[in-house]
Amino acid sequence: MKIVLATLHAKYVHASLALPCLAASIADIDGIDTVIREFTVNEPPQSVLADLLEELPDIVAFSCYIWNVEQSLRIAGDLKKLLPSTLIIVGGPEVSFDAEELLGRNAALDCVIRGEGEQTWRELAGILSRGESLGANPESLPAGITWRSGNHILTSPDRHVAPDLDVLASPFASGLVDTAKPLVYCETSRGCPFSCAFCLSSIEKGVRSFSMARIRRDLQYLMDAKVQVVKLVDRTFNFDAGRADDIWEFILSQNSPCRFHFEIAADLLTERNLALLKRVPPGKFRFEIGVQATGKETLDRVNRTSRTDRLLANIRRLRNETGVTVHLDLIAGLPGEDLPGFLDSLQRLFPLHPHHIQVEPLKVLKGSPMVSIAAEEGYAYAAYPPYKILRTPSLSFHDITHIEELTRLLDVYYNSERFACALRAVEQTKPLSAFFNEMAFFTAGGTAERNLSLKNAFGILWDFVNAYLSPAEREPVRDALCYDFCMTDYPVTGKLPAFFETRDNPPSPPAERATVAQAVQQIQTAPGSRVRTFTHTFSRDYRMPAPPSHPVCLTFFYVAQPGKGLNVTVHALPPGNSAEFSPH
Repeated sequence: MKIVLATLHAKYVHASLALPCLAASIADIDGIDTVIREFTVNEPPQSVLADLLEELPDIVAFSCYIWNVEQSLRIAGDLKKLLPSTLIIVGGPEVSFDAEELLGRNAALDCVIRGEGEQTWRELAGILSRGESLGANPESLPAGITWRSGNHILTSPDRHVAPDLDVLASPFASGLVDTAKPLVYCETSRGCPFSCAFCLSSIEKGVRSFSMARIRRDLQYLMDAKVQVVKLVDRTFNFDAGRADDIWEFILSQNSPCRFHFEIAADLLTERNLALLKRVPPGKFRFEIGVQATGKETLDRVNRTSRTDRLLANIRRLRNETGVTVHLDLIAGLPGEDLPGFLDSLQRLFPLHPHHIQVEPLKVLKGSPMVSIAAEEGYAYAAYPPYKILRTPSLSFHDITHIEELTRLLDVYYNSERFACALRAVEQTKPLSAFFNEMAFFTAGGTAERNLSLKNAFGILWDFVNAYLSPAEREPVRDALCYDFCMTDYPVTGKLPAFFETRDNPPSPPAERATVAQAVQQIQTAPGSRVRTFTHTFSRDYRMPAPPSHPVCLTFFYVAQPGKGLNVTVHALPPGNSAEFSPH
């Protein structure tokens, strides 16, 4: 019997964890040939269908999530028409909570696996491998499935989750995970200590952890494979502070080049956690921290027991005392939070200087307690994945589209880190939340500019600064924007952006030009490299964290190496002196 386990990823870089786990669970069953096929939602459906047909499968099982369920169901429908005897099974969070209705709407589907799938899949695959049909003996079918039997749709009882996760076969030990992908998922626990109404993790009470021996073996496998990024999918990795320390200690002891991504609750970090994290090399760990909102009433209404002051204080310490990359999440549209409330939550993040701020409109996920809250409070949300809110009692549709535009600007100007000096200059006179809020009104409707070029992004920011700031407030931002531009792209003399002024850039004296020419000769470059320079006078030295306000003349060295892009170094070059160069 040939089984194809299939899924459609949002991006090529992702590697499935669910499918290898399912394949590992049946690896020792005789008579089953299992094939894992991973696609992306960007591939033509006809191409995916052709690849599945080529396998000539007896069973195809799709792993379904909000980003792929609709396309998966369309492909399943076409596949059934071409291979009517092939059994089609679906599972995953997007099909676990309305299985009977789903089968009623989709005649191509034969069975739904609900909830945690490994043990259910193992029992079901064993039955099917013996040649038994789903309708032959319903009493023998496993818990946790809904299936089609003739004209009837039947449902078995819910399955209790495995209390001991170590009974589940490791997909890594089985060699079933594609470690060649740039990003590979791994889990060390299931469940979450919190019960937030907007999250599916709230359904399962408590947290189950794999044993430390199992965790070490799986992580060692990934480090030996030199995976670029290991993303831990644990909903709250540091639910047990001591356990988190043990795992972090193990990773650091291996001196591996792998980088690791964790979802953590910052308010649960202990002094020992923070002391250990000071030893982490810069960029090796990335923490995704769900702030979601900062208003107490809003957090209480979604049953989120977050200690906001402690959470924000620990985030500040992560940024000030460690080399951990910090990514913060906000959700727009939670109960009771209007546009000013959202902006207040956003503003509380900026002084922490996180590397990345992600804002997502609320999604009313099937099976989550938020469905009941939305019904009671009159939320309007999309009927199809990803079930994004359209209107709440506190936010109009216009407010939500405005927040989405603000979010786009955050990605372009804050998260890119290309405008850091200019934003720090803005921050001296205006709250950044107010700045981005007004800029979102300024840019609203600019559909032709959805994918901004770097040049246009600088130009639009300068146009807004001219409209929004007074002349006195504008000048420090203009100066900082010049530095940001020089650090990002080579300024072509005669074609400089409007925020450059000729008085900033007086002709260099002969001695200084000679020094620059000498410095260019000192730069070690690969064959075929091109070196260009640009000298500019700034009101302060932006290479320093808190630059004093006195003019400085800086020379930028742009080295374009084949296959490596542009490398920019910057230094002050006093006339007649050589310079030391270091990447900036």
